[in-house]
Amino acid sequence: MSTWANIQMNENYDVVVIGAGGAGMSAALLAAKKGAKVLLVERTEYVGGTTAFSAGTTWIPATHHAASVGAQDDTKEAATAYLERVIGKDNFNLALIDAFLTAGPKAVKDIEEATAVRYRARPFHPDYQSEEKDSTLCGRALEPLAFDGRLLRDKFKLVRPPIPEFTVLGGMMVDRDDVGHLLNLTKYFASFKHSLKLLLRYGMDRLKYPRGTRLVMGNALIASLLYSLEQRKVPILLNTEMSHIIKENNEIIAIELVHQDEIKRINVNKALILASGGFNRNIERRKRLAEHSDISWCPGAPGHTAQAHKIAETLGAVYGKTQNATNCFWAPVSIRQREDGSQAVFPHFILDRGKPSMITLNQRGERFVNESTSYHRFGLAQQQMDSIPSYLITDKNGLVKYGLGMVHPGGKNLEPFLKEGYLFKGESIEILAKQLGIEHTKATKTIQQFNQYVEKGIDEQFARGTTDYQRANGDPSHKPNPNLGALTQAPYYAVRLYPGDIGACTGFATNEYAQVLNSENQSINKLYAIGNDMHSIMAGTYPGPGITLGPGLTFAWIAVNHAV
Repeated sequence: MSTWANIQMNENYDVVVIGAGGAGMSAALLAAKKGAKVLLVERTEYVGGTTAFSAGTTWIPATHHAASVGAQDDTKEAATAYLERVIGKDNFNLALIDAFLTAGPKAVKDIEEATAVRYRARPFHPDYQSEEKDSTLCGRALEPLAFDGRLLRDKFKLVRPPIPEFTVLGGMMVDRDDVGHLLNLTKYFASFKHSLKLLLRYGMDRLKYPRGTRLVMGNALIASLLYSLEQRKVPILLNTEMSHIIKENNEIIAIELVHQDEIKRINVNKALILASGGFNRNIERRKRLAEHSDISWCPGAPGHTAQAHKIAETLGAVYGKTQNATNCFWAPVSIRQREDGSQAVFPHFILDRGKPSMITLNQRGERFVNESTSYHRFGLAQQQMDSIPSYLITDKNGLVKYGLGMVHPGGKNLEPFLKEGYLFKGESIEILAKQLGIEHTKATKTIQQFNQYVEKGIDEQFARGTTDYQRANGDPSHKPNPNLGALTQAPYYAVRLYPGDIGACTGFATNEYAQVLNSENQSINKLYAIGNDMHSIMAGTYPGPGITLGPGLTFAWIAVNHAV
């Protein structure tokens, strides 16, 4: 790790990367592996960006990991066909999709060889539109293995902490396997043993560290990358931003960096790679690109302000365009004020809304979406169906068994959530609906009708629980439909849901080498964009888990191999 004082005025670097999230850190490491002199610049006090908040899942088809879970149907050809169906022919960019699918497996191998990152494929991790032909049930989604944060020593504090509400006991990270064991620790000896090991490790950690050092999901990915950057002695500048790009003879030759009001010029020999996270925290750009969602609903990291975008646009860089597509990726979120005055924005990915005894109503007391659909489709439906806010409702049994947003399973210690107005409670659906300010007569009838669907085991309105993806996020012990359960046990509970943007899918137009394009579709020499700074190849769709990190890693690999 370098400090600002170690960086010399007019120092030469082969590759400068702007943004230390998953894509940017990967690009810096891959460039260093090829022998380039690299500088990584991050405008916040942490590395990790929104990747550190995420599950860290990386969607890349046909890697060597697919064979480990028997995914014989996971081929480049099948992935191409699947993406064309999901994205649609009008927005399907064959050149970029082919570049992604060709380079992706190579990128995974290279990143695992060059770094401490280790992936695994799960035996059952379906694509989000598993009803489509050429989707797969496993193999394409890769999860980072847990990482021991103690290996970072004093650099551990530089990893952006996870969303606190996604931890337990005030700082212990858990993945989906851990959650299953913790919920069953009194039922099975294996779960008790696993849980005891977690708790003992966490207890020891808290004697020395402000949070647990067993890192999982996105935190594990970021910590692994940081550890590897340290091993390769790649300089990282925190609290530093790019203020100017200098051109000569139509070519980028240098940039200016600012740290605590001091400016230094840095010469760029081969590549300036933008990986600053997208526009989501830029109020002005949101007015035209995310008009139906308030910035306070965004659960992303705070550094995604498009500050670097404004500078790149002075060179002629333009955003890409898609037909009739959203500019963001979405998830339903609930919001609560923390004790320290900060705002907790909790994305409802898979833990609650797809489970039995969960239903979502809008202000009119109507269902408007399949509650078990992907979080992106759910967030889109909120906007398209005039259902902001909407309300995730469950009964006593559902709350105890599955929790509700920031309320953990068990149904205990509810008073603070109720007092703050995060959680609502009513002895009947009518009473609860009146508290929520929704049409109570219609709400009562809707839930009565829903309960009738449950008796049949068939959701006649939205066909909930009929795809592999939906069933994967249900309760496998609940029969016959793992996603359908009646709401019959008072009291009833609800939280408000808003459509939160979890990432930008509109970004700079690029070619298949990740080179940024101008309005005439010509590449801007030495300028590359990856991650959410790059216009998403998914064109406003969300085909599977990790479709931001997968292309982020892959186009980092492509950009580096093109430039270095």
